[in-house]
Amino acid sequence: MTIISIRQPGYLPYLGFFKKIQSSDIFVFLDDVQYERSGFDNRNKIKTVDGNMWLTVPVRNKFGQKLNQVIIIDSEWRSNHRLSIRTNYQKAPYFSKYWDTIDEILCSKWEKLLDLNLKLIQFFIKELRLNTKTILSSELQIELSGSEKLLEICKKLGAKTYMSGENGKQYLDQKIFADSKIKVIYEKFQHPIYRQINGNFISNMAIIDLLFNEGENSKDILLNSTNLDA
Repeated sequence: MTIISIRQPGYLPYLGFFKKIQSSDIFVFLDDVQYERSGFDNRNKIKTVDGNMWLTVPVRNKFGQKLNQVIIIDSEWRSNHRLSIRTNYQKAPYFSKYWDTIDEILCSKWEKLLDLNLKLIQFFIKELRLNTKTILSSELQIELSGSEKLLEICKKLGAKTYMSGENGKQYLDQKIFADSKIKVIYEKFQHPIYRQINGNFISNMAIIDLLFNEGENSKDILLNSTNLDA
């Protein structure tokens, strides 16, 4: 059974993003769809002593512009993000294990948001020891939108099953998948509780929260978490 998942590659994604990769045979980075303002394409949360805070990469985008066309507009965010991460995680048990590489990535001069996001994601994939095949949706050159685009991606990659996010129940045209004999399942990520510094546990933080706090244990925490379909 070939399971395909498709999702936009955001900035410092949370643990559920990587669980979706782990649960798939092929994972498609949906890079040729419209950039989502106020989504997670260019931002995510980290844990602080006061709760959590957003880290946002400033971008320039025109209405209707695709994610793979979005440009980063200034360099000050680099120093701000690096300072925020160091301040809030430097006392975490495994901060030093990962920080140099993450810092090097953040310090690099990135023109496009997509390139920054993918570089970080590939580093996290390596550290979490995920072996799932990944591909950019733009490489498939499918000029469709919505459910039709998702279906055509699945067909081109030989999917038997499409794993949708839980919110897919609200917009996905299940009939066209059924007509194509592709099963649709919906994930429902059950966020694990793990060790955190800075007070009580808060879920759905950027993946660095798990790595800095749990180190090598992160891969097992991910493996043992559940991704239920309904």
